[in-house]
Amino acid sequence: MRTTERKISGKWVLVTGGAGYIGSHAVAELIENGYQCVVVDNLCNSSYESVARLELLTKHYIPFCKVDLCDREGLETVFRKYDIDSVIHFAGLKDVDESTEIPLKYFHNNILGTLVLLELMEKYHVEKLVFSSSATVYGDATRFADMIPIPEDCPLGPTNPYGHAMFAIEKILQDLYAVSTGTWKFAILRYSNAIGAHPSGLIGEDPLGIPKTLLPCMTQVAVGRREKLYVFGDDYDTRDGTQISDYIHVVDLAKGHIAALRYLEAHSADGLCREWNLGSGTGSTVFEVYRAFCKVSNTKIPYEVTGRKNGDVMNLTVKADRAQRELKWRTELEYQCRMF
Repeated sequence: MRTTERKISGKWVLVTGGAGYIGSHAVAELIENGYQCVVVDNLCNSSYESVARLELLTKHYIPFCKVDLCDREGLETVFRKYDIDSVIHFAGLKDVDESTEIPLKYFHNNILGTLVLLELMEKYHVEKLVFSSSATVYGDATRFADMIPIPEDCPLGPTNPYGHAMFAIEKILQDLYAVSTGTWKFAILRYSNAIGAHPSGLIGEDPLGIPKTLLPCMTQVAVGRREKLYVFGDDYDTRDGTQISDYIHVVDLAKGHIAALRYLEAHSADGLCREWNLGSGTGSTVFEVYRAFCKVSNTKIPYEVTGRKNGDVMNLTVKADRAQRELKWRTELEYQCRMF
């Protein structure tokens, strides 16, 4: 028998990793669009504080379950308690460099967690999944001619264990769809780097431990929490020697996930498994972002150039024409490094 909570009107969207940086912004956008969200997160790189702030921001109660996706019994309690209609899957370990040091942990956590999630979705007849993948599945797209910005049909070739894990998950979804009878509906979203924060200032990127991404590294140096910024390689074949990424505002990125969910809902009569890139199509180098940050903050932060990180590639600028055409989505929020 269903509980009272399962009888609440509206659509329950299970957001895995919903206390994290991108996941929390997706929850905010989901609620703004009339969805009801259940957040599942093991808090390995996040805090319940973001969920509490989401409740303040949205003026909605947001059920939160501290559960690791690899814990089948714990995750099943969520499926039993809530009438889940769809899933947006953010949960997973995401640091490229770390994945080269502890690959087994990345394979176990990311792949097994997704398998447990899919098995429970199948058991409880939840058919719609938006998977937050990564442009790292493309690997070094510059190995091909005319593949920057990167289109969805670029051959995949990840260069690190994190990318291999995301590639494996994509293949699992594709294989599961291939043997289904029109039931599964999968949206696979690939993007490069999220940046920025919610305009309210209540949620943003606040990683535990040492930051792994550029903007929080710079902000921590600017406020004196860290001595200097490390730039990993200035010998790439780019306009200033540093890597190029397609930085996308996190609110735009969150809206892209909601657009993908709506696309799945609109195609409810048939099964679906399709990939979309989310990005601006315009890449920025590390030094361009650095200079923009220094100008906007009026702070000259110290930096040191060191060797390249294992598994990194030169350019992850993606082509998002398919998302613009099919999802009716495009980037709307600009970030400062394009203005200087």
